Amino acid sequence: MATEPDPDRLRALQARLDQAKGKPEVKPTETAKGFSQGEVAWRMVIELATGILLGSAIGYGIDALAGTLPIFLIIFSLFGFAAGIKTMLGTAKELGRKAEKAGQGEGN
Repeated sequence: MATEPDPDRLRALQARLDQAKGKPEVKPTETAKGFSQGEVAWRMVIELATGILLGSAIGYGIDALAGTLPIFLIIFSLFGFAAGIKTMLGTAKELGRKAEKAGQGEGN
């Protein structure tokens, strides 16, 4: 009567074997709240693209109503770019603070 091995005991055994061999435990690269670096990068790209697209859409809408096609499109595209950069920097600061808090919590 073979039963399934206990996964907790197997993990504990693997950890002891790795410690005996001198292998450091491999932890995935994560930032605050468990987001991977790739997820954070995509979030920032989406924030930038969304800012540009919203600014361009608003500028195009104003140009279509006013009949001055390139003027407001260019202006609001630049505003959207600036808003996207500002949002990206805010996200980076927020994640940096959370990572710093998490690092201080582990250091104690």
